[in-house]
Amino acid sequence: MKIRNRLKQYLIIEYKLILSTMVILSIVGCSGDDDDDDRLGNWVGSSVFDGTPRSSAVSFTLGNKGYMGTGFDGDDYLNDFWVYDLEGNFWSQLANFSGSPRSAGVAFTAAGDGYVGLGFDGDNELGDFYKYNLSTNSWDSIARFSGTPRRGAVAFNSETTGYVGTGFDGDNDKKDFWKYSPQTNTWIELIGFGGAKRREATTFTIDNKVYMGTGSSSGLNQDDFWVFDTTTETWTSLNDLDTDDYDITRSNSIGFSIGNKGYLACGVTENGITSTVWEYDPGNDNWIEKTSFEGVTRQDAISFYNGTKAFVALGRSGNLYLDDNWGFFPFEAEDEND
Repeated sequence: MKIRNRLKQYLIIEYKLILSTMVILSIVGCSGDDDDDDRLGNWVGSSVFDGTPRSSAVSFTLGNKGYMGTGFDGDDYLNDFWVYDLEGNFWSQLANFSGSPRSAGVAFTAAGDGYVGLGFDGDNELGDFYKYNLSTNSWDSIARFSGTPRRGAVAFNSETTGYVGTGFDGDNDKKDFWKYSPQTNTWIELIGFGGAKRREATTFTIDNKVYMGTGSSSGLNQDDFWVFDTTTETWTSLNDLDTDDYDITRSNSIGFSIGNKGYLACGVTENGITSTVWEYDPGNDNWIEKTSFEGVTRQDAISFYNGTKAFVALGRSGNLYLDDNWGFFPFEAEDEND
């Protein structure tokens, strides 16, 4: 009897241990089912744009002010111009852009002023360019772009020089790049970009390096990714945007940087418009996914960023043109109630 009782007690203990192990394994398994819970990044609704909702506007940032104008509202091409105070969280209207109303243009800054040009006016691709004088809130015409007129190009800058390239000129997608010198008011073609043709690509800047990728050509999203060193004016290819670990290919997205990280948000993938957000680390040439954009899924948005803060605003979702504005905090946990 004693042997039987001991055997019975042993079997009960073994059974309990097996059940405990199964419960622990079940908990561990469930905790890894949803990777969304592990993603960082919080989107906070900010001051809604005061003007007409629109997409395909131009934008640039100087100090703690974001400047935005032009675009298309579904009916009309626009030429109004606005400034957003990143610290004060409010908008003010400025002098209208002096060129013709347009969408899908480009903008950059150089030597403390803003520059806006190119685009599409509903009939033709455009090649004119203008300088916005912050001190006088006025516009001056500058030298016409030396490449072919185009829309959907990219633009970026060093402290003293502007750069413009890629885009669609009405006949072909482009891959040429040009440098603008405010000192001489001239454009010079740069040689050395080995990437694919494209329109509606995206850039972001970290220190003196500009990272460019995405965009489409002949209806296909491009997966090559490049860095341009504004000091040496040379291009270097990086890891593709479509790997075994991720696929970030898209067009009509928005790029920005915070600190030493770059970000791609929203845009159009092969499956349609997306709200996904990806963070790029130049230290290891790799991407991780962040909390998805919390506003309406969109394309053709704008961004303001000054190195420490970033905002994504406007754009469109199908035929819905948007006027909302969202701040992004990449290292905070998501809070759907703010």
